Amino acid sequence: MAEDERLYQQYLAGDETAADELVARYGDTLTLYIHGFLGDLHEAEDLMIEAFALMFAKPRPVSEPGSFRGYLFRVGRNLAGRHRQKHRLRLLSLDELTFEPKGEVLAETPLYGMERKRQLYQAMEKLRDDYREALYLVYFEDMSYRQAASVMGKSESQITKLVYRGKQSLKTILEEEGFEYADK
Repeated sequence: MAEDERLYQQYLAGDETAADELVARYGDTLTLYIHGFLGDLHEAEDLMIEAFALMFAKPRPVSEPGSFRGYLFRVGRNLAGRHRQKHRLRLLSLDELTFEPKGEVLAETPLYGMERKRQLYQAMEKLRDDYREALYLVYFEDMSYRQAASVMGKSESQITKLVYRGKQSLKTILEEEGFEYADK
């Protein structure tokens, strides 16, 4: 059993510090994920708390490695969807997210790197919602295709297709906007 799942089981057995550790690990990233759906950081924080409360209220089926995070994000996604329906809000927007993509710096200067990230975020805003969400989960949240499928309520093969098509669409959008690749 992986670390997150072990902590979750410890919490269910009465160890309150295990819950604190899980919230410390995933509170911010879950808030940013939900914020992408809502565009309201305060509502996203409230729904993050509600997602953890639902996870902690009764045992959930999380025993495989990575299943706790996937289940938590699915709960957050469902809460955001219900909230969005209730308030008629737009779907996943990266405009106001304050995270930085993982990985090594691709640019030679910080200013150049910031410009490349800005171009990427603007291009991602032009993607279909399902492409953008699949790419976000796989590349920004570092989820496996199986975990992203669980969060989005799709099959692993559907996520594979969404990621592939999303990357192709993103490449086309970036090329149309004059984006130049570092390895050319």
